[in-house]
Amino acid sequence: MAFDTFDEGISLGGVRTKTEVRILICYLFTAVKEPMSKETIINALLEKGLTNYFEASSCFDDLVRGGNLCPLDNNAKLYKATSNGKIISEQLENNLPLTVKERAYECAMALLERERNEKENKVSIEKTENGYTVRCSISGGDMELMSISLHLADINQAKIVKKNFYKNPQMFYKVMIAAMTRNNALIKDTLTDLGNISNN
Repeated sequence: MAFDTFDEGISLGGVRTKTEVRILICYLFTAVKEPMSKETIINALLEKGLTNYFEASSCFDDLVRGGNLCPLDNNAKLYKATSNGKIISEQLENNLPLTVKERAYECAMALLERERNEKENKVSIEKTENGYTVRCSISGGDMELMSISLHLADINQAKIVKKNFYKNPQMFYKVMIAAMTRNNALIKDTLTDLGNISNN
């Protein structure tokens, strides 16, 4: 097979032809079954080293121009696979290694979950005289479930808190409820969940 992509930044086991990149993008849309932005797709492929930014962006645009992907009527930043895009996925996805599809799918789902968390929950970082204040709030739909402020010594710590909060805001809420109510069953359950996270 002739490789026709610029392979800078592509890890071992990544896709190295434009055709494979296009098939993988179509596969992601049909597998995830949710509209996604170009940014989400590109980040999913880049995070696992499956291709590089130039190839991912170029192939995505090719699929849009070819009528395989189209923007939503009510949100031009989100795209979905057209019937042609679905056909490409269904007929050609077996050309891709299973590990490539699994890695891309897992990353896309994780990014979508993070996007939902960032939309529903808020984190702000404010510079103070003695460091940084991080304010985290958890939404329960129309109401705020929890708001907490943390003082941290430097910006790196603040960014770590922000990143980890967005990964699983529900866990932060559960930890706080367990601590404040001293519910033994909930505390044990929370410690088990935290142990599972640290082992992953």
